[in-house]
Amino acid sequence: MSAALLSVRDLSVEFTTYGQSNAVLHGVSLDIPAHSQVALVGESGSGKSVTMKAIMGLLRQPPATITSGRIFYDGRDLLTMPHRERLALRGTAMSMIFQDPMSSLNPVFTVGDQMGTILKYADRRLGRDRSRRERMARVHEVLAQVRMREPERVSGSYPIMLSGGMRQRVLIAMALLSEPKLLIADEPGTALDVTTQAQILRLLKDLVTERGLALLMITHNLGVVRETCGYVYVMNRGNIVEHGPTAGLFADPREDYTRALIAAVPRLTGGTHFGQQEARP
Repeated sequence: MSAALLSVRDLSVEFTTYGQSNAVLHGVSLDIPAHSQVALVGESGSGKSVTMKAIMGLLRQPPATITSGRIFYDGRDLLTMPHRERLALRGTAMSMIFQDPMSSLNPVFTVGDQMGTILKYADRRLGRDRSRRERMARVHEVLAQVRMREPERVSGSYPIMLSGGMRQRVLIAMALLSEPKLLIADEPGTALDVTTQAQILRLLKDLVTERGLALLMITHNLGVVRETCGYVYVMNRGNIVEHGPTAGLFADPREDYTRALIAAVPRLTGGTHFGQQEARP
């Protein structure tokens, strides 16, 4: 892989509860090159979310403690960076797309109010000075970019007034507001039906390709990985157990754990995996 935009090196994390310390990450290393789509895949409890939170600076310390390792973004070590500088990168250089829109969106504010507030604080961190009218114009622009019809109407709507797919698009739009270089997507579309999830994943892949962004996809589903990412890291019990180009990993997995994840991918009639077309006579 080429030079990394984000590089995690030998990251170890433990949690302390009731005086007991438990290690949950064990020397995790991974690279996200610029303009690449990379997946971190593993079952629930494998350490994916802890890794993501450590990257984004969202780990609660305590009870979490980063016991070793370094995290570099664009050559700068996030773990030694002053808190204010690291906070300024969140949402501007690196943005998160969360899996559950209803817990991520505030039900008592309109979409436009929430996106405008995010943009206001991002502008402040970046030293920009935009009027409210200019911020709302940007909100409508980004809503249109995520293929939202009538962005002005959506902007004036409350989250409960939108479908699940529309709310997920709003979360993607929020992540794109300040033009980050890296998107981290945490199980996007998991709560949606299969058809809508496929549309969201296609939209996400198109957006990162068109904008030249890097994508880190956090997921338990190798079917999703096959559709969206060119490189994959497989995580189990806080360790990276295997990694490589997606096509090669599917063709020749080395670890039993990876084989089990591949075997869990839903199959179409005739035994083909999700994402492959069924052979026809």
